[in-house]
Amino acid sequence: MNQPDTAVPTGNAPWTCPFCPLLCDTFGVEAGTPLKLVGGDCPRARKALANFDALGGAAQPQVGGQDCDLDTALGKAASLLAASRQPLFGGLGTDVAGARALYALACETGAICDPAQGAALMHGLRALQDRGGFSTTLAEARTRADLIVCMTEEPAAHYPEFFRRIGVGEREGVAVETLPLHGDLFDTVAMLAALVAGRVSKDDARVSADLAALAARLQAARYAVLVYESGRLPAQGALIIEAIQRIVATLNRSTRAASLPLGGGDGASTVNQVFAWLSGLPLRSRAGPLGLEHEPLCFDAERLLADGAADTLLWVSSYGPEPAPPAAGMPRIVLGHPGMPLLRDAHELVFIPVSTPGIGSAGHLFRTDGSVLLPLRPVYDDGLPGVAEVVRRLTQAVQALKKGRVQ
Repeated sequence: MNQPDTAVPTGNAPWTCPFCPLLCDTFGVEAGTPLKLVGGDCPRARKALANFDALGGAAQPQVGGQDCDLDTALGKAASLLAASRQPLFGGLGTDVAGARALYALACETGAICDPAQGAALMHGLRALQDRGGFSTTLAEARTRADLIVCMTEEPAAHYPEFFRRIGVGEREGVAVETLPLHGDLFDTVAMLAALVAGRVSKDDARVSADLAALAARLQAARYAVLVYESGRLPAQGALIIEAIQRIVATLNRSTRAASLPLGGGDGASTVNQVFAWLSGLPLRSRAGPLGLEHEPLCFDAERLLADGAADTLLWVSSYGPEPAPPAAGMPRIVLGHPGMPLLRDAHELVFIPVSTPGIGSAGHLFRTDGSVLLPLRPVYDDGLPGVAEVVRRLTQAVQALKKGRVQ
C-alpha cells in the first residue's frame, strides 16, 4: 500500500469532480482541512470535499469493531462470501476498474447486484427496454438546443452546474421552461404528448392554457431538449419516461428533439455500463444456477432485504460517508469512505476503508449522458487501497476457499 502524500496540487491543476454525474472538469482543488473548491462555487462539490483532507490512510480495516490489518479483514470477508447462499452487492459506489472487479466477484459468488440508486436507474432502463428512446449529450444540447424543458422541476437543486454545462445564458435564443403541472406528473406528460401529436385540441376543456402554449412552442422549436431527473420520478416512473419519449418521437417527424436524463451518480450508471458490456445484461442481474438472469423487479435490493432473500451484504460506497449500508440483519462487508458511520461493534461486520477515485486515486467514470468516459485525477495519495484492488484480492481469497473445500 502506498504511503500518504500530503502534497495537494494547486487550484489550477486539471481535476474532474467525481461527486456528480455531470463530471465537471473546470474546477480545481486547494490544500486544506478540509479540501477547498476553487474556480467555481458548486455547493454539491463543496459539500463533498468537506469530507476529505490530505491525511487519508489513517483509517484501519475492522472486523466486528476491532482494528485489524487488511489481510485479516479480507480473510473474514472471503469466508462470509464463500459460505453465502445468496450474496447481495449494494451501493456500488465505484469507478470502471472497481466495477470490472465487482463483476468478476459477482460471477464467482452468484451475487445479485443493485446500486443505491437502483429504483431511479431502473426507471430509465425499463423504458429503454420496452420502448427505446432518443437522447442527446451535454455538448449537443449546448450547441444546438433552442428550447430546454425541465420535465421534473429545474435540476439546479441536485445538479447546480447543469445550466452552465449546457450553455444557458451564453447563447441568444435559448429558452428554458419548466413543465406546468396539470394534475399529477403522469397526467401532465400524457396530456402534453397528446397535444404535441394532435390527438387533443388546445381548445379542449381538459387542457390548460399553459400546457397548450408549451406544446406549441415545442412544435415550433428547431431543437427541443426534454430534461428529466430519474431520481425525482415516482413509482412506475418508467411510464413517464415512455411518455417523454413519445413526445420526442412525434416532434422528430417535423423538427428535432431529444431527451436528456440526469442521474446515475455515485458510480451507478458507470457500473451499469460495465456490467452491460461484460455480460450483455444490466444491473439487477446475477450469474446463477440457470446462467445469467436479469430480473428488474425481483432483484430489487430493498425487496430482497425486506423479504430476507439475501444472506450476506457487500456494500460499496467510495465517494463519501453516504450512502451508508442499510442496517440489515445479516453479515455485512463494507468497502467505504473512512468516515462512513457504522455500528463498528456489530457482529460479523467487516469494514475496509477504500480510496475515492478523483481524490485519493485515479479512475474513470461515465458522464450522465452515457457517451463520455472521463479520467479522474487524484488530488493526493491517501494511502488507501482502491475498490478494484480490494475486490480482486477478495475474489482470489473466495476462489482459494472454494478450491480447498473441493479438495
